[in-house]
Amino acid sequence: MYYLKLIRSFMRASLQQDLAYRANFWINLLHSLLNLVVALAAILILFNQINDLNGWTFSATVGVMAVYLIIGALRGLFIGPSLETLVGMGQEVWNGNFDFSLIRPVNIQFLVTFRIWRFFSLLDLALGVGVLFYSVSQSPDPLTWLNWFLFAITLAAGTLIIYALLLGLSALAFWSPGFLITWVFDALFQLARYPIGIYPPFIRILLTWIIPIGLITTIPAQAISGQIGSGMAFTSLGAAVLLLIAASWLFRSGIRRYHSASS
Repeated sequence: MYYLKLIRSFMRASLQQDLAYRANFWINLLHSLLNLVVALAAILILFNQINDLNGWTFSATVGVMAVYLIIGALRGLFIGPSLETLVGMGQEVWNGNFDFSLIRPVNIQFLVTFRIWRFFSLLDLALGVGVLFYSVSQSPDPLTWLNWFLFAITLAAGTLIIYALLLGLSALAFWSPGFLITWVFDALFQLARYPIGIYPPFIRILLTWIIPIGLITTIPAQAISGQIGSGMAFTSLGAAVLLLIAASWLFRSGIRRYHSASS
């Protein structure tokens, strides 16, 4: 209950900050709509020329785009803003403000994960859910409760994977302060807009086994379209948990290397 109360306090403080700049609502809405229109337009133009994309139908490809938008919105809601404060521009690890985080009576990983929220990302989340239901409506096969259940499992796994990757990459800042490591991830994450099956074998291996960002979006899309079973869904969840454990260990190891900017 203590941590839930802290999250509520973090959300309240972040909401007050967002509401202080209400014009940002319309700016963020326009930005979200433009991103959505451009992404869907690319898929529509492509499927006007072909019937399927290396085995992926129009509805399945749009489903991957929907998952990409949903995961991106969840990242923008709390994961990204909190970790960017730690290792982004003017990062705490670099300027020494991380000292004040360490002395607070709360688990440090919890603090750097949940302390900042950006509620404008709910716009992206709503658009992502809308695109998801559009892709479902275009599917020739009816969905069952099992499809939705497996989708929920794999979506949770995808969220854990992106959090673990960002946490692990952020931890590297303790070894190399000043290097914006998460920006490298941002460039690679753009490839998750589309099914990993459309890429050449080398890129497919990279996005599956080296930096598993393809699993974040492709697997949930396959789950809701019935292309994978419960075995693969729970395997992805298990892999996400293992990746989170490894990232948490790396983060704790990084903290032990931290000696303050003034020391």
